[in-house]
Amino acid sequence: MVDASWMARFGPNLVANGYAILPIAPGTKKPGRFIRGKWCDYPGWSRHAARPTTDVEVATWATWPGCGIGIVGGAVAAVDIDIAQDAELALRIEQLARKRLGDTPALRIGRAPKRLLVYRAREPFPGIRRAPLEILCKGQQFVAYAEHPDTGRPYAWPEEGLADLDIDSLPAIDAEMAAAFLDEALALIPAELRPKSLASDRKPGPAISAHAQAGTMPAIRAALAWLPNAELDYDSWVRIGMALKGALGDKGAAVFADWSAQAAKNDPATTAKAWESFRPDRIGAGTIYHLAMEKGWRPEPGVLLDGSLPEDKTHPAAALLSRLDAQPVATVEPTPAPRFELTIPEGLVGDLSRYMIDTARRPQPLLAVGASLCAIGALMGRRYRTPSNLRSNLYVVGIADSGSGKNHAREIVNEVFFEAGLAHHLGGNKIASGAGLLTALYRQPAILFQIDEFGMFLSAAADRKRSPRHITEILDNMTELYTAAGGVFLGAEYANRDGSNERRDINQPCLCVYGTTTPLHFWGALQGAHVMDGSLARFLILPSDEDYPDENLDAGIRQPPSGLIAGLKQVATGGNNGGNLAGRMPGPETAVTPMTVPMSGRAAECFRQLSIEITRELRAAAGTPFTAILARIGENARKLALILAVGCDPVAPEIGLEETEWAIAFVRHFARRTIEAVDRHVADTETEANVKRIREIIRRAGSKGMTKSEITRASQWIRARDRDEILVTLVESGDVATVQQETGGRKAMLFRALR
Repeated sequence: MVDASWMARFGPNLVANGYAILPIAPGTKKPGRFIRGKWCDYPGWSRHAARPTTDVEVATWATWPGCGIGIVGGAVAAVDIDIAQDAELALRIEQLARKRLGDTPALRIGRAPKRLLVYRAREPFPGIRRAPLEILCKGQQFVAYAEHPDTGRPYAWPEEGLADLDIDSLPAIDAEMAAAFLDEALALIPAELRPKSLASDRKPGPAISAHAQAGTMPAIRAALAWLPNAELDYDSWVRIGMALKGALGDKGAAVFADWSAQAAKNDPATTAKAWESFRPDRIGAGTIYHLAMEKGWRPEPGVLLDGSLPEDKTHPAAALLSRLDAQPVATVEPTPAPRFELTIPEGLVGDLSRYMIDTARRPQPLLAVGASLCAIGALMGRRYRTPSNLRSNLYVVGIADSGSGKNHAREIVNEVFFEAGLAHHLGGNKIASGAGLLTALYRQPAILFQIDEFGMFLSAAADRKRSPRHITEILDNMTELYTAAGGVFLGAEYANRDGSNERRDINQPCLCVYGTTTPLHFWGALQGAHVMDGSLARFLILPSDEDYPDENLDAGIRQPPSGLIAGLKQVATGGNNGGNLAGRMPGPETAVTPMTVPMSGRAAECFRQLSIEITRELRAAAGTPFTAILARIGENARKLALILAVGCDPVAPEIGLEETEWAIAFVRHFARRTIEAVDRHVADTETEANVKRIREIIRRAGSKGMTKSEITRASQWIRARDRDEILVTLVESGDVATVQQETGGRKAMLFRALR
């Protein structure tokens, strides 16, 4: 099972406790965004300091793999004790902070003995740095819940974490208290632990041009935060002053004064006099950027560095649009998925599928193939296996809209099974309880259940809060039976074993399930937990590409071909001609020895290569809910290859290259489709569901996009405020882009989906 992200586990509590939070990219200490399958920087994250975090944002971030949590400074201030060389000194400074600022319960340990104490700010104030100490506040952030990038272990809260502490329970401090504490604490730090100079001892990096002079105020302030003025030498102090004046001109005077004030020995009059004397020639922004990068600063992609260039303007719309920066639609398209074209396989699977297609009023080739695989898989049950002991038990769901002809394949399976004398392999049209499922399987250990309205059935079986136990046990039993096909399924133990309550064990059960449903009912029944725990991964999900195919007006009375009936009988008897006893086999508790179907060398090599590819994809998807789906691809492909091979030759089957390539392409394609559908539709909360529904509305509009008015008309069920928050979040997360377009002389804002 994949663990939920830090954001999913602690984000809602932090927001409820009054904190503004941020997504933190895994393995880093900085804000990030998960856009089109990749983590990237989060330009402009500081916007979250100006407003509370919304439920929509938390629901969106919670779906990002491995998403950590940062706390936005402003309402809170944090004392960062960045001392790694002397554990005793770090503890003394912590004790001084508790004495001067208050005994806060919020202590965070990242890489010990470094530590951080969290307080409530009476009013937001700029951060103050006295290296190696710092008060983080306005315009800054710190990591609260994540794995530390150096230790690989979670950040620890030895007393109480912020997720358990209301913001009002923290001791309150102000800028004056913070500065006084830093001055007192700095006196405890020996000279060798304080930085004295900003001189660089490394070669300049290529990221920033060293000759750039004019800078921008946001970039200079961001870089200067990495250049603390804690008792710096005079030459370093003058150097920064000259660079500031070269970068900002007279506008930099206040910045230099604030930066100089960090030093205890600062004299404002001397600082002002020095500023007037500075005559920078070639020194400027490039110097500050370079020195800051030497200390670890990395400019965010959205920050303009060169002050000689015009700054971008935000989109001139009101209300909602004033919160969005106009963004061009991404020009880099995601890598297209390998092309897949459904072909009807050879052998008995193909014969049964073609009979379904030829006799259907509205032919559904994909659903015909899915139903045929399930039907023949049930007949093969307990008689054939792969060299790795996989069996032919399958769970398949065919998805198509109402009136699309999705029921036809089920009707054909019923007819041909009765015609062949194999009706005992058919379960009922409904499963009333978990016990009823086991009773049917005990009576016939290789059995096929065909369930209409499977989405409604799944909704009831998966709802543990409202459905009775005997209904939810159906899904539990299906999950256990899926993995028990190659062994023994042990029945339930009862306190009263009076004959009717005897434990019923089933040796090598083969349960096949083929369900049909509409998209709305199926995806609406699922929650993220069913993806995470692997329940969904056990199903082959087959969504029809054509809900309403052309009608076959010649379809009418039908008679199954004799060759098809003979083939079904032969498979059901393990390759022998069983006559009227076709399909009969030893009882449920009797051990059976299935035929092991060999695999050709070329087929084995295909599966070996598939294993390598899936392992690589699993590692890349670590932390996402999709690993369970990826992990089942190889198993499902082997099962399909086994069914195809037996369908081609029930007497002496071999899994060859043709069956293998078809099975792998089929399973990989529909696993990819399932992952896409889960990302678009499956939600655990109403907020997350609303986000995905709005995103889907915009996605369906395609490249032409949608205006705000069009989105509003298509989402009348949601409140205007919630809709606006969702749109802002979708833009900030990179799922949707905003562009301007002139229509009839008027400028309109369009929303376009990027994935």
